[in-house]
Amino acid sequence: MKRLFALMMISMLFIHSSLLHGQDRLDSKRAQAALERAVEFYRENVSVSGGSVFRVSSDLTKREGENKVGPSEAWIEPPGTSAVGMAYLKGWQLTGEPLFFDAMLETADALVRGQLESGGWGENIEFDPLLRKNYFYRTDHRTNIAKRRNRTTFDDNKSQSSLELLMSVDRELEFKNAQIHEAALYALDSFAKAQYPNGAWPQQYTQAHDASDFPVGKARFPKTWSRTYKRSSYSRFYTLNDNTISDVIEMMMAAHTIYGDERWAEAARHGGDFLIAAQLPDPQPGWAQQYNVEMEPVWARKFEPPAITGGESQGVINTLMTLYDWTGDQKYLAPVPMAIAYYRSLLLKDGRLARFYEIGTDKPLYFTREYKLVYTDDDLPTHYGFKVRSNLDRLEARYKQLVTDGPSKSFLVARARKSRLSKDLTKRTEKIVKDLDKRGAWVEKGTLKNFKGEEQVDKVIDTRTYARNVLTLAEFIAASQEK
Repeated sequence: MKRLFALMMISMLFIHSSLLHGQDRLDSKRAQAALERAVEFYRENVSVSGGSVFRVSSDLTKREGENKVGPSEAWIEPPGTSAVGMAYLKGWQLTGEPLFFDAMLETADALVRGQLESGGWGENIEFDPLLRKNYFYRTDHRTNIAKRRNRTTFDDNKSQSSLELLMSVDRELEFKNAQIHEAALYALDSFAKAQYPNGAWPQQYTQAHDASDFPVGKARFPKTWSRTYKRSSYSRFYTLNDNTISDVIEMMMAAHTIYGDERWAEAARHGGDFLIAAQLPDPQPGWAQQYNVEMEPVWARKFEPPAITGGESQGVINTLMTLYDWTGDQKYLAPVPMAIAYYRSLLLKDGRLARFYEIGTDKPLYFTREYKLVYTDDDLPTHYGFKVRSNLDRLEARYKQLVTDGPSKSFLVARARKSRLSKDLTKRTEKIVKDLDKRGAWVEKGTLKNFKGEEQVDKVIDTRTYARNVLTLAEFIAASQEK
């Protein structure tokens, strides 16, 4: 009797455990429900008219991008509006879910409404009708034009990423949405007109330049340069800082792939010609962050001196190889081996590269917290990367592969591809579903850097996390359907 009772108890426990396991087991329906809750909450409570920011306090009262962001304002720079829109686009491509399609169109519409008359985007989009009067938005009725903000910026991949999203959505819609299609082509035409005679682009612009003010020449070292910063306007200079020109070049290559117009291919190739011309002469065959019209390295901000850069130069090398792979033109590959060898000679003891090396000496340059230019790294400001990771091994491997295989003569604008249903994907998705709160938000520990001195924020909704999580959910749902 006791044995029978024990067997019955074990059987009941097994059934109960199985039922619980069945309730907790992750499947595409649970992932779908989590996805719907997350996207609905984000669109209704976090984003503004389809626009996003970087982070929002958990209670939704404070918002920030690179700066503080108002309640009716979106931020352009990734991981802001365009990055979230790209996650929606890929989610739609993976699953065909209407919620992704609607969110994708809403984000594209936000970028159309934020496009400036100059062709691109600034740092933000304002949706409050009263505050929009301060901007020269193409979709608005405009008066007192001279008093309105109309500055397109390429800094931090703002306008480039915005246009890439519009072009990708335009292609996804088979070019049938007239408003999105027109906005994308208008931006492309404006960006092409902003290109200088030597193939470079400025950091920012409001109108086309006079070509006679920008002679074509090769990079050279200044005879002298001041070690003391003097504030100046550098937005019209030839800008490699933050990979600005590299981003524009690859955006133009994508435009040629999507639209087939040779104008965009020519703009990309001409941008590559500038990268070749901007390589400084031996014995320092690298690149600077910023050049004046005489093609000399110059000051930008107070912590960005005239120097050889170990950061953006790696991006330049990679873009030159991409241009060679796309065109087959050997001239884009020619500067690479000398540059890689040069930067290998500059590696620091920890295997990294300094952000800046002194003209003429190759000594690493740093700043103190008081922004004094020095050779030592024991008192660095914390807001800027004065040392960067070395990608030289990867760059050299790519160079050798290109030499061996030759150019592919293609540039693909990738579409999202379905993932295989794996243990890793399932594990990541399980955690994402578990971490979603009752509202439909992913809340994590963090602070808002632009609200110092105000009430402490220790929990945030991070846009980067949101975009990554909804895309992982889409991958799991698509993989489950495929299986």
